[in-house]
Amino acid sequence: MAEAVAQLGEEGNGDTIASRVVALLREEIITLRLRPGDAISESDIAARYGISRQPVREAFIRLAQQGLLLIRPKRATVVKKISPDGVRQSRFIRESIEVEIVRRVATAGLPRAKRALDAIIADQEKASGREGVHRFHELDELFHRTLARLAGVEYAWQLIDDHKIQLDRVRYLTLGVASQQRAISEHKAIVAAVADGDAAAAEAAMRAHLARAEHLLSQTIAEHPDYFETEAEVEPA
Repeated sequence: MAEAVAQLGEEGNGDTIASRVVALLREEIITLRLRPGDAISESDIAARYGISRQPVREAFIRLAQQGLLLIRPKRATVVKKISPDGVRQSRFIRESIEVEIVRRVATAGLPRAKRALDAIIADQEKASGREGVHRFHELDELFHRTLARLAGVEYAWQLIDDHKIQLDRVRYLTLGVASQQRAISEHKAIVAAVADGDAAAAEAAMRAHLARAEHLLSQTIAEHPDYFETEAEVEPA
């Protein structure tokens, strides 16, 4: 990671470096290498990546705007706790868009859709329980992004990606082998409906797949209560 940012420091401008730092820190927060409540400093990150503090400061501001960091004057900046309300809103946005995406793919009757999606599922089956959570999560993202591409609305996936950060943090906490197998089964149901050209069944399968977020939220709050905001901790609007 440090090498990637250092290279940008030599070749890129300040905004490019800040954007790269945002991407790297966002991944660390989502994958829990940086956990809710962990303190994080501009000087430490700048030293780790071999860059000046200015792009790191800009990255911190952007991450705070995304709800991932809490910047407090004269106090340590910390990784923000997960917002249950943010998770629910992320799920609402994602479901609203992805249901329409999968309906479009099913209605279009694209022969290549099943081949492309089956290949990703096959890779997920290989990764499950063997290559670890990170690889499986990458393939899960690829499955959904591929649906958006097949529907001709890949930009819609970017909109989803920008709003599902809190949901991703919960997802990562619960992505054990059993959860991986369940996701594979649900992906297969989505592909079967798409292959049949059954838009209604594809929509139902996608809704069922994404509806698990509420169960996962309850599970992770029970297992990791210190990772989540309480009502008393929520900042007033």
